[in-house]
Amino acid sequence: MEILPSIHRPDLDLSVRIGCEIVYEASVPTPALITIKPRQAAHQAIRQESTTFEPILQATEFEDDHENIVYRIILQPGTNTLRYDAIATVPGFREDFAWVDDPYPPHLLPASVLRYTMPSRYCDSDKLMNFAWQQFGHVPHGLARINAICYWINQNIEYRTGSGSPNISAYDVIQRGFGVCRDLAHCAVALCRTFNLPARYVSGFVPDIGCIDPGTPMDFHAYLEVYMGGRWQTFDARFLGPRTGRVRICAGYDAVNCAFSTLYGAVNLTQFNVWSYQIDPSQVKVGDPIDLTKRLCGTDEIRRPAKTMTYNQDINYGFGYRQDGV
Repeated sequence: MEILPSIHRPDLDLSVRIGCEIVYEASVPTPALITIKPRQAAHQAIRQESTTFEPILQATEFEDDHENIVYRIILQPGTNTLRYDAIATVPGFREDFAWVDDPYPPHLLPASVLRYTMPSRYCDSDKLMNFAWQQFGHVPHGLARINAICYWINQNIEYRTGSGSPNISAYDVIQRGFGVCRDLAHCAVALCRTFNLPARYVSGFVPDIGCIDPGTPMDFHAYLEVYMGGRWQTFDARFLGPRTGRVRICAGYDAVNCAFSTLYGAVNLTQFNVWSYQIDPSQVKVGDPIDLTKRLCGTDEIRRPAKTMTYNQDINYGFGYRQDGV
């Protein structure tokens, strides 16, 4: 596939510990799909990682239609613990350095990207067409319109912890006026699609690098990517401002493609822990106990320990983006 010209090759000079521990109780063998493992990409390198399923479960790894890494397993009767722990390196500056204000008309979009202009189950852009044009039709197309959409959602859709539901779409969220990060991301994706801006839903780890710790439990976070200028660019209606150090896990049409687990039967989720925080890689290794006293983020200052890991020209995660994705 064609590799687009690089505008900059960033040093991946900050280290972030990411991971999760998820515990299910099952009464019978239950098939499941698990999506918790990020892949190597332009802005993230997975330097160390460990994936464990207990009891010992036979796992088959595959890549889905959106190039996400998915495990196929069968949960066993009793307690099942799924754990992922990794250290990733990321660029030490805000993601808006990569923004390019160059929206492509539909007839110039790569064929593999066109699908992200269509309505989907949770991003029902067809129902929002009139609203979108009334609200954002006057805003210049491209970066200004995307930011206007994210700003409107941030200001008008209340973030309400615990209000998420698998039964509501972007249209429903805009009608009721509140939701969780998943809902805000669905709204932004759907509204972008009404203007033929290819947009995809993303799930990832978002550490508080250069941001004050909000004091809430760490969790997976949902945001969006929009295809402009031949590359996918990151936006976030929940946090609004560009962030530093995101690690993307998966992307797709909407949350259907990005669930951390898809369960083919009735099981109980009994424990759910997520971690995502900047560390000094000389002090923290995969498998160490989670120790937030070693956390370097959570303040408005970006701390930069002595560099021990940098971009490696021998590994193909440079800043050239493939036309169809990663």
